Amino acid sequence: MPICPICPRRCNLSEGQTGFCKARVCINGKITTLNYGRVTSLALDPIEKKPLYHFYPGSAILSVGGFGCNLRCPFCQNHHISMGGINEVPTRELTPQELTLLALDLARQPRGNLGAAFTYNEPFISYEYVRDCCEFLHQAGLKTVLVTNGHINKEPLLELLPLIDAMNIDLKGFTKGYYDYVGGNFECVKETIAAAYGKCHIEVTTLIVPTLNDSEAHMRAEAEWLASLSPEIPLHISRYFPHYKVTNIPPTPVETVYRLCKTARQYLHFVHAGNC
Repeated sequence: MPICPICPRRCNLSEGQTGFCKARVCINGKITTLNYGRVTSLALDPIEKKPLYHFYPGSAILSVGGFGCNLRCPFCQNHHISMGGINEVPTRELTPQELTLLALDLARQPRGNLGAAFTYNEPFISYEYVRDCCEFLHQAGLKTVLVTNGHINKEPLLELLPLIDAMNIDLKGFTKGYYDYVGGNFECVKETIAAAYGKCHIEVTTLIVPTLNDSEAHMRAEAEWLASLSPEIPLHISRYFPHYKVTNIPPTPVETVYRLCKTARQYLHFVHAGNC
């Protein structure tokens, strides 16, 4: 049975079987994407909403989402699409050429448009679609952005990086235990951040969930590690709100976010509080 090469799960799929992410499938003995060109969400957003504060600030960007995810965060804010499969969420077809024409048309409007951001669900599981779109977007002189959990193997990441202008990478927490909780691979995400640094613009986001990843010691370790790559890497420390399967933990106190920002600023030059 073929093994999916995209993320550390390396799903071993039989004919017709769909992987853990609900977006990749085995057809005729080959692993391919089930959601190629199947879009669930489309909006023109401020670039700061990604969040990217240091990449063409003040710009708008066309944001595109599909369905599926290779993590299982119990508090996911977009679970209706990220935890859904092809028969569970409504989609519309949007080819790479159509997406590029739409992005170009928006670029000519008064508000303007920087390019396209692949966001809302995990873009790497739509690897072939993202790759093809980015090629067309670059040919049209537009920028490409990924908002990602960073849960991708190094080989496909390095193949795609020349087509990516900027990424915001979620660093969910800074322990293996926390990544076990969200269903991911801690070392893989660190490797993604390290591999992407210097090859495209990167910013990092950490969502703080009370009692789970709000330790000052863990934030200190995270900020110190990011600074070992570069103290210029922007870090967004964001406030959690109850959602999806986690409703028993109250929202993150604003004071906690500010306290952790203060800790991170001992190592990093650009630390931003989010959702406060």
